[in-house]
Amino acid sequence: MVRTPLTEPERDRGRQLGLLLRQARGDRGMTTVAAAAGLSAETLRKIETGRIPTPAFFTVAALATALGISLDTLAALCAERHVA
Repeated sequence: MVRTPLTEPERDRGRQLGLLLRQARGDRGMTTVAAAAGLSAETLRKIETGRIPTPAFFTVAALATALGISLDTLAALCAERHVA
């Protein structure tokens, strides 16, 4: 199966999501948050830097839970940044 290349707006949304997750992590260690979400630190790093611009829903949900933020809040922040 060949994946369709992402558009620039899709890549921008991925970078915005990564930035929001990085801000929500604050001073908590990447390894600690990744482990709490059931991910590797490298996967979290790739999401935070936008190298994985479209992480799976369950990955985002696990990160939101590990960071103590609701999916509703995360979605609202992403939409707010996308409009701005």
